[in-house]
Amino acid sequence: MFRNAAAISLQLTGPLQRKKAGTSVTRCLHQTLTMAKRVQARRLDGIDHNPWVEFVKMASECDAVNLGQGFPDFPPPDFAVEAFQHALSSDFMLNQYTRAFGYPPLTKILASFFGNLLGQEIDPLKNVLVTVGAYGALFTAFQALVEEGDEVIIIEPFFDCYEPMTLMAGGHPVFVTLKPGPTRDGELDSSSNWQLDPTELASKFTSHTKALILNTPNNPVGKVFSKAELELVASLCQQHDVICIADEVYQWLVYDGYQHVSIGEPSRPGCRRLPLDFCGRAPEPNPEVGWVLGPDSLMKHLRTVHQNSIYHCPTQGQAAVAQSFEHEQLHFGQPSSYFAQFPQAMQRTRDHMIRSLQSVGLKPVVPQGSYFFMADISDFKSKMPDLPGDVDEPYDRRFIKWMIKTKGLVAIPVSTFYSVPHRKIFDHYIRFCFVKDESTLQAMDEKLQKWKKELRP
Repeated sequence: MFRNAAAISLQLTGPLQRKKAGTSVTRCLHQTLTMAKRVQARRLDGIDHNPWVEFVKMASECDAVNLGQGFPDFPPPDFAVEAFQHALSSDFMLNQYTRAFGYPPLTKILASFFGNLLGQEIDPLKNVLVTVGAYGALFTAFQALVEEGDEVIIIEPFFDCYEPMTLMAGGHPVFVTLKPGPTRDGELDSSSNWQLDPTELASKFTSHTKALILNTPNNPVGKVFSKAELELVASLCQQHDVICIADEVYQWLVYDGYQHVSIGEPSRPGCRRLPLDFCGRAPEPNPEVGWVLGPDSLMKHLRTVHQNSIYHCPTQGQAAVAQSFEHEQLHFGQPSSYFAQFPQAMQRTRDHMIRSLQSVGLKPVVPQGSYFFMADISDFKSKMPDLPGDVDEPYDRRFIKWMIKTKGLVAIPVSTFYSVPHRKIFDHYIRFCFVKDESTLQAMDEKLQKWKKELRP
């Protein structure tokens, strides 16, 4: 149809309100480009593939039980539902814009709640930014603080958005790998066995290092970093004048007597000025409302990015989260606290799924925290090394495609959470999510029972 040129139309639709006229508009941008011009921005090179899209599509096509994606498939607690109903019906002005950096009642309760938790004063206007989920908080931070040539230290396995967000900001990711320790015969591995090598970590800091991202509890291995490890990270960040980005979205989900400790707590000298603390589960499960806590010297730059991108988050969702936190603050530290009840329920689900997966020869790595765990598939790799797939495709990806098609179960390849040079070293692990409803667990058990019968000689 077009021989010498391509007509590109970007149509932005939605209630984009003009403040003076009070009307809704649809904005359209039309531009004619010659075919010789590059369309894709260079910052997108190499990051266009998304494993979630691929495996979710396969799951729906095969009618498989989705144990891969990290989404709760059960309703929120009653008090959160009531908070949403109240936000939708109580005040029609909640349909409008609120303060760009956060609905004031929400930033106030977040400052109060986390200030008490961390033992320090938090200013709701200067130290809190509300974003579209913790994902949005991370993107805002990378865009605000990382620039061309900056190095960002990423501990692997890592949540898969850290690397592309670093690259999109012009930065250079530098990886340091958690090393799994030995286990006794007959015992399951534990995420507590996966340790940082202090010498290797120290070697990654250079004059170009701008930031280190610390995810605790970690996704996908479920590791809760110890106080000693946090002190090591804090010391190195101080020594090299590096920003610590603390992704702590699973901080309430800790099991077996382990304790989550924030690197921002003032018990580590100098730490209170260092970290940006990202959260986004409020309470779990939640709307896409996240937030960043941090010093104003850093937060002012995040606000600049925020005000020139999404500008603000939907007011009604923020109002519902604010009311939910007010409820939680009244119960916090008591048996009735949702932040106490939810991890207890998830630990039971975790234990159920671990027992069930073991029945077919999978070897879970028991997580200290989060709602994910990895499972070792080394035995399958030795027995079925030649599963269909591309020559260079990591084994875990081929195994999951086989498992979806033949067993009706979905997981996520752990090689996705590693840098390219390390993917085949750790391609004998797959990741499961256990924040699932009883009906999902029952469907999983039925699939596993069928699989177990097929294994019998």
